[in-house]
Amino acid sequence: MNDINHFIAGLPKAELHLHIEGTFEPELMFKLAERNNITLPYESVEALHKAYDFNELQDFLDIYYQGMNVLRSEQDFYDLTWAYLEKVAAQNVRHIEIFFDPQGHVDRGISFETGLNGIFSALQQGEQEFDISFGIIMCFLRHLSEDDAFKTLELALPHKDKIIGVGLDSSEVGHPPSKFERVYAKARQEGFHSVAHAGEEGPPAYIWEALDLLKVERIDHGNSCLQDAALVEHIVKEQIPLTVCPLSNTKLCVVDDMKNHPLPEMLKRGIKATINSDDPAYFGGYLNENYQAISPLLGDNKEALATLARNSFTSAFISDDAKQGFLAEVDAYLQAN
Repeated sequence: MNDINHFIAGLPKAELHLHIEGTFEPELMFKLAERNNITLPYESVEALHKAYDFNELQDFLDIYYQGMNVLRSEQDFYDLTWAYLEKVAAQNVRHIEIFFDPQGHVDRGISFETGLNGIFSALQQGEQEFDISFGIIMCFLRHLSEDDAFKTLELALPHKDKIIGVGLDSSEVGHPPSKFERVYAKARQEGFHSVAHAGEEGPPAYIWEALDLLKVERIDHGNSCLQDAALVEHIVKEQIPLTVCPLSNTKLCVVDDMKNHPLPEMLKRGIKATINSDDPAYFGGYLNENYQAISPLLGDNKEALATLARNSFTSAFISDDAKQGFLAEVDAYLQAN
């Protein structure tokens, strides 16, 4: 391991943009399919690995929802979450805020509680065993209706002890944030934090809508903000964090080549950008691999990488005391390395 990769491996960091269903490695998918007597349309783990080589967002979403189908029991959701926790514990991830897509499960007959309880129990175990603090953000699928989102929000209300916020994901283009303005207003009234995917494939106007209409506290992705100088100025002034996902962006051809990734320009303009893995099983890497992919663009500068780690903690939905504790960890690590 070279020096900078060794530095990244030990750097304390948080992950704020992670779809738990997107951590589904082919080996585990086959194992759960066998447990639940489900036949996958792939003859082997190797064939499924090859199927993970797609060219655009919709191709990814098709296989993503197919993978979801093998999740049937609370134990399945626990096992999926635990596998992710074991990986990030080894990468010195100290805090996670993960996305959960209940509509993708309820619509196929799996109860809201089955998925949530399985995920939550694994996260609780991870906090005890790995000292990784956590939050769960429930996402609305934007290709579905506003009515469906309202029904999902109602299902979440008895579980405020387990869910810290709401998000918006799935196919972006043609499904602007404004479609969910009323749902977000209700979620905020109920005390949930709010985030939304915007500006991944969609235009800067979608980011404006997410900020002005949904009143989100963080933007997930946000790549297209650089096309609008006034938007960049607003994001910087209000210190709106962006949860950027480098490997995801190149895998889905949002960015044509990693060397052209906008993250260095975001930092240069004063945007509070963070590094995240999005759907790591499908996109070729977990959190450390995303830091490694972006590091050469930052001149392999340890201070710049530490800034990204600090941004991840200051952008998290945690107490100021917790933030200060994590920032002290980053500073001590940088000083020692």
